[in-house]
Amino acid sequence: VQLQASGGGLVQAGGSVRLSCAANRASGGRLTVNDMAWYRRAPGKQREMVASINRGGSTKYADSVKGRFTISRDNAKNTAYLQMNNLNPEDTAVYICELDYLAWGDNVVAGRTTGQGTQVTVSS
Repeated sequence: VQLQASGGGLVQAGGSVRLSCAANRASGGRLTVNDMAWYRRAPGKQREMVASINRGGSTKYADSVKGRFTISRDNAKNTAYLQMNNLNPEDTAVYICELDYLAWGDNVVAGRTTGQGTQVTVSS
């Protein structure tokens, strides 16, 4: 299972950025994506869970982003989105998508895959 992330870049404080993360199988077989989450890793800090969403749409957020970030998903596209508004320099980090999946074939394989991350830099 491969993840393709897009979005990110340089933005001024108070600005907005939208990240997306799409999962697919190189073989093209059936894929069911369950929990999806965005983490971030800032310089000198541990990885932090930013937001998560289950297949039914229930969401969780870190206290530091509540009211500013919104996670959503499109199950038909196996894609998660992270809309980030009112950004501040403390949001500067590499944002990483991670998801749990079921890969259907002769056997059902459950797994978790993590993207390489996309840089978001917020200037003051």
